[in-house]
Amino acid sequence: MKLSVIMPVYNRERYVVSALRSLVRQRDAADLDIIVIDDGSTDGSAGAVRSMMRENPCIRLFQQSNMGVARARNAGLRQLPPDAEFVSFLDSDDISLAGRFKKDLARFRADPGLELTYSLMTLVDRIDDERLKPAVDSRTMTLRGISLSAAVFSRGLVDRTGEFDEDFEQAEDTDYLLRVFEAGPNYELLDAVAIYYRRHAGNVTKEHSGRVRNHLRAIHKSMRRRKADPARREVQGIFELKSPTDWRML
Repeated sequence: MKLSVIMPVYNRERYVVSALRSLVRQRDAADLDIIVIDDGSTDGSAGAVRSMMRENPCIRLFQQSNMGVARARNAGLRQLPPDAEFVSFLDSDDISLAGRFKKDLARFRADPGLELTYSLMTLVDRIDDERLKPAVDSRTMTLRGISLSAAVFSRGLVDRTGEFDEDFEQAEDTDYLLRVFEAGPNYELLDAVAIYYRRHAGNVTKEHSGRVRNHLRAIHKSMRRRKADPARREVQGIFELKSPTDWRML
């Protein structure tokens, strides 16, 4: 099985090596193909990626001028090899849990008609980059939320869904996932954590007003699509708080 993982990068020199390490340690799960799209970084991100490529030929780096995350993701889709059977994503500051892909791909082997697995994510405010785990004194919150990295898609589902909407500066992932689930794929919601989502000062999603505006726009577009095409399904069950119940993200 060939699994391609698309990773957009913009000024993540500090974190990208850890993100890549969390992927390459899972090479035993599949024929792993890591597609890194450097979206015009002005720091040493590209050099950090190249340092990983020397010993990991499964990593491929492509560079473009800064055009935003939606265009970077689309550039990654266009680099998918013909024989890639499965597709996933990982943001360049997050961590993919050890053994995650092996568990997900086992579900696809068990059910040849399966098109999508969608797992949990744990938000972490401090990650030990040596161990690729939450630091001892970190705060965490586990949920099923909007995250491309929590999904493994069949190649057929990705091809049917098409590209990311490049009109979105943020929430392009929300729009994409809504389109995926509206189409009614055969999917499983897995109660296993797929990624550690790193909370830090540079998170784009901390830009609260823009985040809310773009998420509402994505939801509005979903409502319009479903009104125009009653065959499209209402999206339910992809957001679920797991733990702890008393921690609210700011």
